[in-house]
Amino acid sequence: MQQNFIDVLEIKDLIGRWAVYRDALLWDEFRKVWHSDGVMAATWTTGHYEDFIKITNEGVKNGLNILHNLGGSAVEVNGDRAVSMTKFIILQRAKLDGVLCDVTCYARHYDLWEKREGRWGLVYRETIAEKDRIDPVNNNEKVIFDRSVLDQFPAEYQHLAYLQTKVGYNVNKDCPRQSGGKALEDLYKKGNDWLEGA
Repeated sequence: MQQNFIDVLEIKDLIGRWAVYRDALLWDEFRKVWHSDGVMAATWTTGHYEDFIKITNEGVKNGLNILHNLGGSAVEVNGDRAVSMTKFIILQRAKLDGVLCDVTCYARHYDLWEKREGRWGLVYRETIAEKDRIDPVNNNEKVIFDRSVLDQFPAEYQHLAYLQTKVGYNVNKDCPRQSGGKALEDLYKKGNDWLEGA
């Protein structure tokens, strides 16, 4: 792939801005990371980034508490297109049957970027889940899981999915994940095709 160091730096800057502006709920700045047709795919929603903003805002009004902690990024550039993967941690807090809990999910963002009229922007983002856990904020409390709900989801994100289901979201049961499968294969193919100009 044709790598341009300046392009890579610009994309890495946008990756960081996505997390900072999303978690700060600074939506005018958040929008600048995207191109107008950008799509966001997460465990609990898939659609245009404006829909993601709307659903997030509605959730925050009802106590939604999700943060993102970023790690390293790998960026592949080919002309005016790029694909990136970024290590990150999703941190979500909510009550489960009256017990305040934190879910920690280790994952990767898989992004498709395009440079249009001299500006890089995000066209598509999807999450690849790696592993997760759930902990009561108060160690003296205990969560009793409903196995019929928990076992519906793959191991890599089943605790995150459990919490999100319990607070009312319709969670995708076949998100891309570390153990592989068709969802991950399809996502990687989408990225390869994107870089090749498809």
